[in-house]
Amino acid sequence: MQSILDYFASDGAEWLQMVAEHLQVSALALAIAVLVAVPAGILCSRSALADRLATGIAGVLRIVPSLAVLIICVPYLGVGTLPAVVALTVLAIPPILINTAVAFRNVPVEMIEAARGLGMSPTQMFWRIQVPLAFPVAFSGIRTASIEVIASASLAAYIGAGGLGVLIYTGIGAMRNDLLWIGGLSVAALSLLTSRLLAAADNLVRQRLHLA
Repeated sequence: MQSILDYFASDGAEWLQMVAEHLQVSALALAIAVLVAVPAGILCSRSALADRLATGIAGVLRIVPSLAVLIICVPYLGVGTLPAVVALTVLAIPPILINTAVAFRNVPVEMIEAARGLGMSPTQMFWRIQVPLAFPVAFSGIRTASIEVIASASLAAYIGAGGLGVLIYTGIGAMRNDLLWIGGLSVAALSLLTSRLLAAADNLVRQRLHLA
């Protein structure tokens, strides 16, 4: 315990920098995944062929280890932040895509018909009916992806992208249990905090949409 306290006393600024790097890489990968997977999921909900293709690809991506994707990216993208973001984006896309497709596909048909009977345009039906009803399931995919990305972002240090993984790899190499504890617990704390914040955001949106 004393060694951990000594670390924060002498290298607290360095730890904060690694936390910032970890969050930056994770947030960028998650943002890109959302921009790609949400529209793709909506498309899949409207096309059986697109659904089979996309969910099949997503299923394959889910079983590919993040480290394997990192290693594949390095020869083409080099080392640093870029290959780490690509690998984490690949990790984040499947749960978001699958949940979004399921969410929009399971919007009750009678709700759509009722909205159409009221004279709503397709755009109005999408934003007023489909999006609110699909939100809970779709957002749960984003929550799942965010936790997976933050946990896996530790691997970014393996290719020089920084983050809290630096502490873990340094601890392994130097046989320093204090660094392993600091790195591991920091990643766990970030994952837990992110989960709580997203859960709060989920509840807030549901209340606004009268879905709670």
